[in-house]
Amino acid sequence: MEFEYQKLLKKAMDNLPKKTATKERFVIPDLAYEQQGNKTILKNFVDLLNVLRREPRHLARYLFKELATRGSIKNNSLVLDTRVSRENLMRKIESYVQEFINCKVCGEPDTKLIKEDRYIFMVCEACGAKTPIRIL
Repeated sequence: MEFEYQKLLKKAMDNLPKKTATKERFVIPDLAYEQQGNKTILKNFVDLLNVLRREPRHLARYLFKELATRGSIKNNSLVLDTRVSRENLMRKIESYVQEFINCKVCGEPDTKLIKEDRYIFMVCEACGAKTPIRIL
């Protein structure tokens, strides 16, 4: 009886489609930015927000705080009042993703931010975990 089960299981596994897709479905787009004088303009700020699924003010506030600078959002671009290298800006965005996008339990990027009373929670749509995050 067990032999038949193993045989049927192997047959079913052979009929399954082969995995061809990679696990990387969440990719941060390349940064389109320019430096004008002592300002840095992130031109594809809206594209970045669409991938991250976050509010513009949240990411902007994080970058302003982490880069110790002021700035503004103008014409769908983020303007930083300082010169920032591409590598440093990318490193800050990656740390934002680790802290505010990826689930602390399962590691998936399928999260959303929910405010309850004075607290903000990151709720994972994949595993259902609810984690408090720091307020910016």
